[in-house]
Order: sequence, then structure tokens, then C-alpha cells
Amino acid sequence: MSKLEEQLQKNILILDGAMGTMLQEYKFSEEDFRGKRFSDWPVSVQGNNDLLSLTQPEAIATIHRKYFEAGADIVETNTFSATTIAMADYKMEELVDELNYESARIAKEVAMKMTEENPEKPRFVAGAIGPTNKTASMSPDVNDPGFRAISFEELRVAYKQQAKALIEGGVDILLVETVFDTLNAKAALFAIDELKEELQLDIPIMVSGTITDASGRTLSGQTAEAFLISVSHIPLLSVGFNCALGAKQLTPHLEVLNRFASSGVSAYPNAGLPNAFGEYDQDAEEMASQIKEYLEKGLVNILGGCCGTTPEHIKAIAEIAKEYDPRKIVKPEFSTAL
Repeated sequence: MSKLEEQLQKNILILDGAMGTMLQEYKFSEEDFRGKRFSDWPVSVQGNNDLLSLTQPEAIATIHRKYFEAGADIVETNTFSATTIAMADYKMEELVDELNYESARIAKEVAMKMTEENPEKPRFVAGAIGPTNKTASMSPDVNDPGFRAISFEELRVAYKQQAKALIEGGVDILLVETVFDTLNAKAALFAIDELKEELQLDIPIMVSGTITDASGRTLSGQTAEAFLISVSHIPLLSVGFNCALGAKQLTPHLEVLNRFASSGVSAYPNAGLPNAFGEYDQDAEEMASQIKEYLEKGLVNILGGCCGTTPEHIKAIAEIAKEYDPRKIVKPEFSTAL
């Protein structure tokens, strides 16, 4: 059993909060995003947060350290959009290997320093693998329902490249997150499975889906139970949900995972629902009080925050989670062969 799995058995592990929310506080300009290296880049790069691992690495390292200091056991790499598919928007496809490697290296370096400072609390790095900006199971054109902007094979190739660079950079976990189209996630999992066999490496995998609205379904139309069944063909460290909803709205979907999942269950909701300006107003105390329901019901093994969350939110969540035992992992009641 790995050190990570040992910790998962003993405690509720704390994941970090939002990277984007923290980066917004820096108010980086186009010039800041470019740095000297990309000063003559032919298109605008402002908003390409993953690029900041190359042009503003100290800011990325500082954010990781703040989350660890707040109580996080796991931080995510700054690689949510670091695939050739998403980087095509900035004409930066050739930077994908470097973006993932450097982002992983930065996070791992901070994690190792924090672990050295307190060996009783080992710190881990999850390689963030986002959903890309294209979907394999739905058409972006309402006039052509059969059209697909991306194929499964194209996704597999892109995800495999990203995952390989993250592993080479030193991540402890691969996290396929914010899954709105399960077919995209399946391509990522297929690619990771290939890599594990080729590299003879048994790296833990986390999967986190997104319930998009009050209907209780993902964007591609799956319920929480259907989503779980769809990804249960591969051994997982955890399965869970993040983004789109606040802590309170996520509870019934976590109850479904708690009932059926044979792995750990994770949750990292937004800081409430967005206001009229798309901003998140829920403070740390209110979010922690809502997450307390997860803990009282024994629903989770891994807890963190998504959009709008900060080190203050993570600190409040970590403090309250100390008082509770992690969810007991039991055999599922359904057969994935169905």
C-alpha cells in the first residue's frame, strides 16, 4: 500500500482550492502572461493560465504553498487546459510537454519542501487533466446533430501526451476532472491505462465529474449513478464531483456515490452559486458549514474547493474535517457488467 493510500485510509484528505481565483488577484497583464520569452507571440495569450507556469513560476509556486499552509494534503498542477486541443486557441500546441512537465515540477518541489518541514503530514501532487474545450459525444452545431468537433482517437492522443509529461514532472496522482462528457473522460482513462502498461507504473487515478444544473445530470445527460458506472471499468483512487454547484446542491449526488462507489469519494464544490456578475460570494465559514453535512453523513474521503475558493476556504474545510473519520469504502451494489 502506497503512502497516499495509507493516508486515505486514516484521514479525510484535503485537496486545494481554485488556481484561477488566486491568479485573478495578481491582475496579470498581457505583458505579464507573455514574459520575455513570448513577447513577440503572434496572438494574445492573456487568460492562458497554464502558460504562467513558464512565465510567472514564482506566482504558481506561491499559490501551491498557500494551499499547503492552509491544510491541503494534495495540490493540483496548473495544467487544466494543457492539451494540444485547448492550446490550439493560443497556437501553443508545441509547448504542451513543457507546460505539463514544468507545472508538475513546480508543484512537486513545493510539496517535497512542505513534507520535509512536517514529515508527519506528507504532501502530494495531482496532475490536473481538464475536459478540453471540445466534446466527443455531442455536436456543437444544432443544425448538424451528427457532427463531432473531435474524435475519441484525437482525445486519446492528446491526453496521453499530457499524462506522460505530468508523470515525468513528478506527479503522485492523475486527476481527470470537471468531466461534463464521459466519452472525453473515457479517452483520458484509456490513454492513462496505456501509459501505465507502457511505463510499468501503477499511478493512482482520481476522476471528478460535473453535474451541470438542477436536473442532476452531466452535460452529456448522465445521472450520478450512470456516470459512476461509466468510469468504473478502471481501478480508481476516488470518484467524485466538482464545479458547477455549491456544496449544498452537491449533497444528493454524493449520496449516490457513497452508496455505490467501491473507491474513495471526492468532492470539491464551488464557493456557492455565482451571482449576477458570475462571481462567488460564499465565504469560508458558510461553505465549511455546508460541507459539514458530508462529514456527518460519512460521504467523502477527499475534500477541497473549486471556483471561487481560496486558502481561507480550504483552511476552514480542513479544520472541520479533522473532527470526522473518512467514509468507509465498501463493495458496490451494482455490477459494472450490466
